[in-house]
Amino acid sequence: MSFGSQTPRQKMISLMYIVLMAMLALNVSSDVLNGFTLVDENLEHTTANSAEKNREQYNALALSLEMNPEKVGPWYQKAMEVQRQSDSLYNFVGELKASIGQYSADNLERSSFVMFSPRTGKGDELSKRINDYKQQVLSQIENPIQKKIIDDNLTLDMHKLFEGTPVAAAVTLLSKIQSDIRYAEGEVLHTLTQDIDMGDLRVNQINAYVIPSSQFVVRGSKMSAQIILAAVDSTQRPMIFIGDRELPADAHGFYETVCNTTGEFTIKGHMELNQGNGEVLRRDFSQSYTVIEPSATVSASLMNVLYAGYDNPISISVPGVANGQVQASIINDNGTLARVGNGFVARPSTVGKEAVIRVTANMDGRATTMGEYTYRVRQLPDPSPFIEYVDAGTTKRYKGGAGLSKAALMNTEGIVAAIDDGLLNIGFQVLGFETVFFDNMGNAVPEVSNGANFSTRQKDMFRRLSRGKRFYISRVRAKGPDGVERLLPTTLEVIIN
Repeated sequence: MSFGSQTPRQKMISLMYIVLMAMLALNVSSDVLNGFTLVDENLEHTTANSAEKNREQYNALALSLEMNPEKVGPWYQKAMEVQRQSDSLYNFVGELKASIGQYSADNLERSSFVMFSPRTGKGDELSKRINDYKQQVLSQIENPIQKKIIDDNLTLDMHKLFEGTPVAAAVTLLSKIQSDIRYAEGEVLHTLTQDIDMGDLRVNQINAYVIPSSQFVVRGSKMSAQIILAAVDSTQRPMIFIGDRELPADAHGFYETVCNTTGEFTIKGHMELNQGNGEVLRRDFSQSYTVIEPSATVSASLMNVLYAGYDNPISISVPGVANGQVQASIINDNGTLARVGNGFVARPSTVGKEAVIRVTANMDGRATTMGEYTYRVRQLPDPSPFIEYVDAGTTKRYKGGAGLSKAALMNTEGIVAAIDDGLLNIGFQVLGFETVFFDNMGNAVPEVSNGANFSTRQKDMFRRLSRGKRFYISRVRAKGPDGVERLLPTTLEVIIN
């Protein structure tokens, strides 16, 4: 979404998304998830403000209807239909919030169930209702910038937003949708009041507004704002003053300034408009905005460490910036970081030396550093040896300690080794191993394998084993994708079933 085309309200929501996406990209505690309550409260406050402004416009339309029913009547009926459609969709989203929000903040299943349950899921219905509402709204708005903002706000991928999303985040997302509904409703009302020329009915409703491209600005980028006088005759140009300095007439109300310092700031000024009776109409304006430090989201897809000599998947994103405009690299000479598909792959080279990832993004046509992130680099852990066999068409891994059928053993070529702990699944090349049998006198009889495969002598020993007998696989040598050869400390006990 383009920052330059957004309203102050929508830019505040964009910061909400920065917080939301950064938290969802990390493993956060329930205490942090509770922080979404604060975000949700801000959204509720913004929505309430939008609803109050909409009510003012409805009241103004009703008053205008009394003064001139012939002229205002058709537009008033359109406004009532917009109100009906907006309230219907808003209330439907509110019902979904109530259904999801009754569970704990860190519940990862409730939003998926409410939205995508096979028989009762509401995701498809919500998507359809939002799309229908969007088309109705866009058909009544002429301003291309506002049309794009509303189209962006109401173009949603339900599965990306709500699949496996914690309850706290799902409720916040639904609050954001409600806020966008009230915003779209307000833009239609604004268009309707312009169409009936409210100015010639009640001139004292003229007000000055500042529309910044963002209320939150990354240090080093520009803060831009559109300053307008609402309901003014298009043939008249108001004079705009920022402080005591007049904005040039050819700026058409567009104002921007470079932001090099973080903190809270305010645009203050006034507008002057010459009226037909010779008097000057003055309206003051004030708009606050926040300059924030650059930020990015970096998370290792596997864990909080990187493995040397191994292709570690990395997810890197900068909220509000297209994926193709984000670049990253390892800057401390410890391996490489390359883009692969929509993500990145980090391959550190030195164990024990940290890997520092620097993220940059194309902001306003120039590369801006969004942050540096440090990861510890470790050697891949040792894999475990096991016998892989097929049972009823399913490949299984025998890791010892239980019975293994003699038929399954005889049909297996050898052993394999892999890191298989539920998080990692990394195969290793088995270079060799030993089997140890015990004869009737209790003497150990070792046999050496043929690489990863059982040798002929080992197979012969298997044939002699009876039910309940056991042997051991030890001294397994394996080489991982990092090229490191290692002697595995694990001994595999095989019990014939």
